[in-house]
Amino acid sequence: MKRIYIFIYYLLINVIVTTSAQAEKIEPTWESLAEHYSVPQWLLDGKMGVWFHWGIPSAADENRPNDGSWYGFRMYTPIKGKMTKDGKPDPWEQFAQWHTKRYGPPSEWGYEKMIPLFKAEKWDPNALVKYVKYNGARFIMPVATHHDNFDMYDSMHPWNSVKMGPKRDTLKEWKIAAAEHGLKFGVSTHLYWSPRFFQHARQYQKQGTPEWDLFNMDYSPKEYAKHDSWNEHWYARSWDLISKYDPDMFNVDSPYPKIGEGKGLGVKLFTDYINRDLKENNGKQSVVLSFKDPDVDRSAFTYNLERGSSGTIQAEPWIWATDLSGGWFYRATAVNKMSPAVMVGNAIDAISKNGVVMFNIALRGDGTIPEKQAMYLNAIGEVFRTNAKGIYGSRPWKIYGEGPLKIKTGRQGENKKDYSQQDIRFTTKDDSLYAFVLSTPKENVVIKTLASEGVLEREIKSITLMGSDEKIMWHRERDGLHIRLPTLMKAQYVVGFEIELADIH
Repeated sequence: MKRIYIFIYYLLINVIVTTSAQAEKIEPTWESLAEHYSVPQWLLDGKMGVWFHWGIPSAADENRPNDGSWYGFRMYTPIKGKMTKDGKPDPWEQFAQWHTKRYGPPSEWGYEKMIPLFKAEKWDPNALVKYVKYNGARFIMPVATHHDNFDMYDSMHPWNSVKMGPKRDTLKEWKIAAAEHGLKFGVSTHLYWSPRFFQHARQYQKQGTPEWDLFNMDYSPKEYAKHDSWNEHWYARSWDLISKYDPDMFNVDSPYPKIGEGKGLGVKLFTDYINRDLKENNGKQSVVLSFKDPDVDRSAFTYNLERGSSGTIQAEPWIWATDLSGGWFYRATAVNKMSPAVMVGNAIDAISKNGVVMFNIALRGDGTIPEKQAMYLNAIGEVFRTNAKGIYGSRPWKIYGEGPLKIKTGRQGENKKDYSQQDIRFTTKDDSLYAFVLSTPKENVVIKTLASEGVLEREIKSITLMGSDEKIMWHRERDGLHIRLPTLMKAQYVVGFEIELADIH
């Protein structure tokens, strides 16, 4: 009888705790969201994800001029003979002229005529997810809707990939593949840009046609952010996406309705998303909310530092999002100005500063990965597999690292300079400190930070080179930790050492 009472007692306690956790609801304010938002463990441990920009522009002529990944906007650029400051023809007017020559004038060949070109005939999401997982990814995040107002899923909006183009629910298939391979599944929406995106296309639209909805003719291209009708439409489309696909990560890659003119529908959507998750998970957050607004308290969400970098360890986890293609959407003529060596070095640099890395892959219109991007991902994968112990599940150390290359903090300023063997980054996990040399060492490594009278207060027990069985010789002096290179060491973009620390007495 006593055991029964004890069981009932603990059962009641569990019900009370669970009910209390479920009852605590986040209010639709930034203050409430900042107080309750908690980054889930899977993102902190996973360290790497893949973003997929894939859609209508992916299937346009691959040898087209640079469209800035805004094909649907640039093709409608008015031709006025505009010149740049250095006296050259305006590149966007040139792009519009190219489109007319290649496909026809926008009055006859509008953006809607591009949709049948997008067929996804070779797309195999299961094989793609398996491939990116092998090369380090622990989550995927396909674009659900880009600025062009075309949904890549079975949506409430009539212009979508189920009814047109591939005639497939690509988000559903991505999600199934992610689950098959044990990856988390995110979605990215860029919808809020779309009324402005098609501002120059408006002159070609006729009321009562299906195209009227695609080109957002019911919303002002300049004042839409102040209109309740648009903000409510954005909320409804976004909630439809969340409800149908239950994403582990929701990324808003554009503005959203503000507190004032937008009646707070942005923060309402974000808190509704988190509250939905809390209700389904007994009060424990399991999803990630991310966007790019630099003015919001970083503890209220996970900051997407697109094309940027950090010079310091950030107090809150953040995402370094960059692009393998050089153009976000596939173009054969796109050039990635960051070398594979620098790309990998930047990834380790971000992780050492409390960051998570997210690499965009720009698939071809047929759904395959271009060879140049595969080369980058393969290089990343080799480093992440070899150094997995010091990457996955790791956390920043008290100091991010050392070296002559200075990294700036901010968006649109990601590093493109080569690292040297003096550039070293740290992570830590359990009783080990990990030191990553961000360039293939040509001589013995000296880590000044780990000098005998430096900031490392614990004794060193042993040092191993990750990916090698050769015994590593080392000694610690007042000028630094000296590590002798092994006799056999293959050239690799990043060299990682596991430094096992002695017990604390």
